[in-house]
Amino acid sequence: MQLILTENVDKLGKKGQIVDVSKGYARNFLLPRKLAMEVNDNNVRRMEKEMKLVAVKHSKEKEESEALAARIEGLRLSFRRKVHGEELYGSVSAVDVAEALEAKGHAIEKRKIQLDEPIKSLGEFSVTAKLHPEVAATFTVIVEKEED
Repeated sequence: MQLILTENVDKLGKKGQIVDVSKGYARNFLLPRKLAMEVNDNNVRRMEKEMKLVAVKHSKEKEESEALAARIEGLRLSFRRKVHGEELYGSVSAVDVAEALEAKGHAIEKRKIQLDEPIKSLGEFSVTAKLHPEVAATFTVIVEKEED
C-alpha cells in the first residue's frame, strides 16, 4: 500500500515522501496516528504545497543562522572562577555560556551549545554552537582564576 508521510517516521522516511508499507502497518499505526495519508491527486498537491512552504521557512532559518554565526564566530568569552590548585570550584556549563552570549546581545538556546561535559579547569577552550542543522559557529571560552 502506498502512503504519503505527513511526519518524519524513524526507519521509514521523511515528511512528504511516498512509501510502500503493508496494509496492516498503514491501517493500525500510520493512519490512526495521522503520520501518513493515502496517495491521491488532492493529497499529493496538498503535500507539495506544504513542502514548498517548509522549504521557504527552512531557507529563511538558515539565512538567520548564518548571520548569527558570522557575528559570534571568533568571539572570546571570559569567565572568572574560584580555583583550588588547577581545578575549579564548580564548572562552566552550557547555561553559563548561553547567559554570557545573551549578555553580549546574542540569543542562543543552551541546547544549541555543544559541550560534551562542563568545563572544570583553567584555560582556553573552543566551543561550538550548532545554530541550524547546516550551520555551526565556533568561539573561544577562556576560564581564568578569580583573584581574592
